[in-house]
Amino acid sequence: MTTIVSTLFIALDGVAEIDPAWHFPYFDEHMGAAVTEDYAGTDVLLLGRVTYDSFAGAWPDRESAGEMDAPMAKQLGDLRKVVATRGAQDLGWRNAERTSDVLATVKDLRAQPGVEKVLVAGSISIVRQLLAAGELDELHLLVHPVAARHGRRLFSDEDAPQPLTLLSSAAFPTGVVRLVYSPSEFPNAATYSDAAEKLTTLEE
Repeated sequence: MTTIVSTLFIALDGVAEIDPAWHFPYFDEHMGAAVTEDYAGTDVLLLGRVTYDSFAGAWPDRESAGEMDAPMAKQLGDLRKVVATRGAQDLGWRNAERTSDVLATVKDLRAQPGVEKVLVAGSISIVRQLLAAGELDELHLLVHPVAARHGRRLFSDEDAPQPLTLLSSAAFPTGVVRLVYSPSEFPNAATYSDAAEKLTTLEE
C-alpha cells in the first residue's frame, strides 16, 4: 500500500513559502531529525517545478562539494524524482522525470509495485491538489513560532474547509511544533446550540 506524505515548513500565519530569514534561525538538531524521519523510506519524491528548481539548483553542487551535507545530497540525487511541469526542457538532475498530470501520476504510483512511500516536499500547489482530490494520506507540518506576514500560504482563501485528524505532535526547544495530520471528516454535524450545552458557568 502506497502512502502519499507531504512535508512542509510553515509559519504561524500559514505561510509555507520558505524565507531563510525566518526558517533557518529555528533549524536545530530536532528539526534535522524530523526532516530525516520524513525522508526515511521514501521511494519517490513528487515535486512542483519551483521546488524542483530550488533543489536541482543547490543539491548537486552540495554533493560534488563533498562537505557535511554531501551524503544527504547524494541520497536526494539517487531518489526517483517526479516533477510536475508543462515544460519540455532537460530537468538537469539524475533520476528526474516529468509529469503534466499530478493526480493521474499519483494514482499510477499507487499501483506500481515497490512504491510504498511518495514524499511531496514543499510544492504548495501539489499539496493543495492532493488534498482537494482526497489523494494525500499524511500532512507533516513543522510550525515555526513566527508570523511570516509575506509569502504563499498552504490554504488559500478560496479553499473549502479541510478537517484534519492529529496523528502525533512534538514540541522542540526552539518553539517549533511538529504536527502530523491525516485528512478526515468533521467529527459531527454540530451547531452553536450543541456547543452551548457543553458550556459551564464560572464559579463565583
